[in-house]
Amino acid sequence: MSFETLGLHTSIVRAVVAKGYTAPSPIQEQAIPVVLAGRDLIASAQTGTGKTAAFALPILNRLGPHKAAGPRVLVLEPTRELAAQVDEAFAEFGQFTDTRRALLHGGVGYGKQRSDVRAGADIVVATVGRLMDFLQERALRLDHLEVLVLDEVDRMLDMGFINDVKKIVAMCPVKRQTLFFSATVPPEIEAIARFALKNPERISIGRQRSVNESVTHAIYPVPMHLKFPLLLALLEKTDFHSVIVFTRTKHGADKIAKKLKSEGHCVAVLHGNRSQGQRKDALTGFKEGRYEVMVATDIAARGLDVAGVTHVINYDIPGTPDDYVHRIGRTGRAAAEGDAFTLMSPDQTGEVRAIERFIKATIPQLQLEGFDYKAKAIAPAAGAGQGDRESHFRDPRAPRGGGRSSGGGGRAPGGGFAARSGPATQASGPVSLPPRRADHQQVDARPSRDERAPIPGTTGGKGSGGQQRDKDRAPNPFVQKGRPGAHWQTRGDGRR
Repeated sequence: MSFETLGLHTSIVRAVVAKGYTAPSPIQEQAIPVVLAGRDLIASAQTGTGKTAAFALPILNRLGPHKAAGPRVLVLEPTRELAAQVDEAFAEFGQFTDTRRALLHGGVGYGKQRSDVRAGADIVVATVGRLMDFLQERALRLDHLEVLVLDEVDRMLDMGFINDVKKIVAMCPVKRQTLFFSATVPPEIEAIARFALKNPERISIGRQRSVNESVTHAIYPVPMHLKFPLLLALLEKTDFHSVIVFTRTKHGADKIAKKLKSEGHCVAVLHGNRSQGQRKDALTGFKEGRYEVMVATDIAARGLDVAGVTHVINYDIPGTPDDYVHRIGRTGRAAAEGDAFTLMSPDQTGEVRAIERFIKATIPQLQLEGFDYKAKAIAPAAGAGQGDRESHFRDPRAPRGGGRSSGGGGRAPGGGFAARSGPATQASGPVSLPPRRADHQQVDARPSRDERAPIPGTTGGKGSGGQQRDKDRAPNPFVQKGRPGAHWQTRGDGRR
């Protein structure tokens, strides 16, 4: 099927082709006809499946020429970054139309946003808090609203915005189309849907709680005081284009970013305490390849679309298993290959098992060959230097897979997965596969539970025990003196 056959106008199809799309994704193929028909919609799909285009394209198609009466479309987003990303999508898809837009979010002044609204925006993309300010000041009215989009609703629920969302819905005209997009639709979300929608069509793409099949997963057990040394060693030995490192706290993100910068990495930081200018620079610079690593809290875990992210590293295990699915969804997007590494301290085996139960799969546990897991301090290898470091990183123009063992990786018969380093045979239960690289050794493989299906890699194992958790006040055991500050070019694609 092509975009032309979905009933989109020539101007919209032209913009889609200009953006490089050739055929609609499953969520787009199913959602676009529903939206064009004027039906309410509840759509759930895995991250990275093209949800934004699934509502932006038919909405632009329905709007037709610009009208100055007031906003006809309102899109609510949980974060500034998502709001800016959706606004940019409307700009690209509507580049051959005369529709006007206003982007409303916190962290910046009200001046330009008020001007854009007064100029007669057809489409308003807003975060909840800033929109509430505009509505309370009567700087924006929703009398002429035709389409309301509630995007990433599960994230709005997590962030405590649902009461404000209900107030906004109550201010909208009763006669409207409402589109409801969420990665998951738990009972709390169903209650909101009953309040906001009328006889909606339902679309579900992919299994809930599932992870992208193109992503390879691994757990790295490590004592707490060696987490940063292991992170640095993984970056040294891993071929990547760009990496997102997730931490649980804003302070932790700043701390890790500072250490990585001192080791010569080009690093961006993204969390809620950064100014809007800093957040925009971090995201834009990461997309353009000015930063090879972005250290972020879960503010970056949902919905952000950054092409070419080859690796996600959970420096801190996420707070919930659902957050794990969203974090690793930043890589392996649009069926591209990706890798998800999680650093696990000895007291976190229970949290890992909760994640495995949630996604119904076993995550392999690996050790990095040559890394001293018993050391109190790690010294650089003899003779290591700039040249040695660069040998671990591939030319951005080279095909993906440099540095990995060749073999028959990919999907195995019968619904299992093969490690990228070699073939595997599918048994009646989860399979045992070889480690993904020669320098990543599998450790302590445990029997798999019957309900689990293997994630690409190998079967999992228990974390090492007997280590006590060090506090943040413990000195950094990994200090390298006199190391050149290497900066290299990587490929870049693409609270209110």
